[in-house]
Amino acid sequence: MSTPRELVPVSLPNERGLDNEIPEGAVVEALPVVIDSENFTPRLLALLSNSLVWRESRALRARFGLGTNDWRVIAALAVGPGMSASEISEYIGMNKAIVSKSVNILTDGGLIVQAEVPGRARPLYLTEAGADMHDQMLPISMRGQEVILDGLSQSDIDRLNELLRSLLSRARDLQMGDTIDPALEETEGV
Repeated sequence: MSTPRELVPVSLPNERGLDNEIPEGAVVEALPVVIDSENFTPRLLALLSNSLVWRESRALRARFGLGTNDWRVIAALAVGPGMSASEISEYIGMNKAIVSKSVNILTDGGLIVQAEVPGRARPLYLTEAGADMHDQMLPISMRGQEVILDGLSQSDIDRLNELLRSLLSRARDLQMGDTIDPALEETEGV
């Protein structure tokens, strides 16, 4: 059980040099137990991913009017023609609603087509225009990889990819509920 913190209204200057009253009840000091942000692997991975996605998305939107989510759907269909939207969602690790939105954008743009088959899982395919778009977008995506891997030896790259695949496998186990966090079990019902 935690002890109550002393809540004291204080004034701190903001970036513009103005004094703002801190709201009553605000905690104004860093907490004693926090994440070491420079060594917290999930944060570092998220920052790296966000940086790459931001760069890629900006370039793709400027050049093609499509974003990273659209590119990921195109890239998935380049690897696996005939995947359904659900299969794409699983393959790229993206929410089904986001994949569905991209599928609609790409279908409307003539870049992919859906096969009309009985049932709900409709196979999706790139059109010729979609295949051309893939080939034009690919260098932008590959450039991000080149930038982050520059200066690493091939053995370092191989080891990095091996570690990332292992981390991804563990993260998927957590996502599937295969691993229960003992710390969460202890706090349930408190």
